[in-house]
Amino acid sequence: MARQFFVGGNFKMYNVHHLRILCSAIGNGTIKSIQDIIQNLNDAKLDPDTGPNEENNYAQIGSADRGAPTEVVISPPAIYLLVAREHLRKGIKVAAQNVFDKPNGAFTGEISAEQLKDSGIGWTLTGHSERRVILGEEDKFIASKTKAALDGGLGVILCIGETLEQRESKKTIEVVTSQLRAVAEQTKDWSKIVIAYEPVWAIGTGKVATTEQAQEVHQEIRKWLGSTISQDASDKTRIIYGGSVSEKNCRDLAQQPDIDGFLVGGASLKPAFVDIINAKA
Repeated sequence: MARQFFVGGNFKMYNVHHLRILCSAIGNGTIKSIQDIIQNLNDAKLDPDTGPNEENNYAQIGSADRGAPTEVVISPPAIYLLVAREHLRKGIKVAAQNVFDKPNGAFTGEISAEQLKDSGIGWTLTGHSERRVILGEEDKFIASKTKAALDGGLGVILCIGETLEQRESKKTIEVVTSQLRAVAEQTKDWSKIVIAYEPVWAIGTGKVATTEQAQEVHQEIRKWLGSTISQDASDKTRIIYGGSVSEKNCRDLAQQPDIDGFLVGGASLKPAFVDIINAKA
């Protein structure tokens, strides 16, 4: 079944210095740098014209013809979400990098799905390896956040992936399906989830899984969806790849039958991000 190609850009927490190095932005502040990155996207020729034929910022989920526009979602730091939403061209959406698993309350520093939705932000990331490793977020908590985001009306880019030690121990499939199983225990509807397979050993390292390695894991994830969730979920859920994706390797990866797009880190701050968006063109 044809699935709409999806490209996400995770800006992470890069500061002004990194932004200038990565995207050659000119300006005296981070807001200006973010605006320059966005302007590059707005001015770019995206073929076919990117984004669904909708005027809102919320998730478009489901299958589409291969000729359908690529769905693009960028994820700047939380303080710049509204700046990004305000300046982006129609069709490109905005995602938070994090969401809390409660709708409201005395949770200093957190942000809820309802607050994001009210601000016109239609997507969020959950489960990124940097939050799993650095902040100690466990599978159950990530699953709870994913459910809260879905219940709050957001689309979720659910990140999963194994460490180098786990891969070398041949535990890749065991690890990623365990991460997925935690989510399956809390939610049955996967129609608003995009799964991002990101081998931890390839994130920001310059290393990348071979095309064959990436396809193999994506294929196993799709099999797991069919046997654990439903055949419909297996057919329709988009599984995207992340981990040092660049303009040099994106086209080969995009040709694989079970790779439905990319979650891009540092490269999403570069002009070459446009080439990655156009990988299926």
